[in-house]
Amino acid sequence: MTYQLPHTIQNKAEKITFLGLVKEKDGDKLLVENTVRPGGGPPMHNHFLQEESLTVVKGRIGYQVLGQAPQFAEVGETIVFAPGVAHKFWNAGMDDLQSTGHIKPANTIVFFLSSIYAAQRKSGSDKPEIFDAAYLLTRYSSEYDMNEIPWPVKKILMPVIYTIGKLLGKYKHFKDAPRPTKP
Repeated sequence: MTYQLPHTIQNKAEKITFLGLVKEKDGDKLLVENTVRPGGGPPMHNHFLQEESLTVVKGRIGYQVLGQAPQFAEVGETIVFAPGVAHKFWNAGMDDLQSTGHIKPANTIVFFLSSIYAAQRKSGSDKPEIFDAAYLLTRYSSEYDMNEIPWPVKKILMPVIYTIGKLLGKYKHFKDAPRPTKP
């Protein structure tokens, strides 16, 4: 499954636009911009294979690396999360937070996040529809992790739900899904 860039996705708290790819020797750099409502932002997560960079354009960002104290950045400041570093960020201000940045290498991130946001719309809540969540978290477990989901749910329950979903034919809409990137 491929997406024409720029490509925009949105959930209740965040809007992300994948602007384009910059070809580099060590992998494509995906340029992004996002807008986050006050208090909103993704939960603690990990990109095992990708660097994520955010530069504050407007507002104030709060961010945290797993096991460390929260920190904050203002307009003009950049934060970088190295591959394999669990992190989260949120709008720590009263107005919308706007930032620009990149994800490198791009790998499957456009598909993965687009599918997560679509699964949230399908469920009508902040939590993705369960079969789609099981598919994405199981199939792409070598690339991404949602750290706030308990280990037994991720490693036991989600693979069982994924298997049930395959048996029930729940994944036809993922027929053109990209192969997971291997470390």
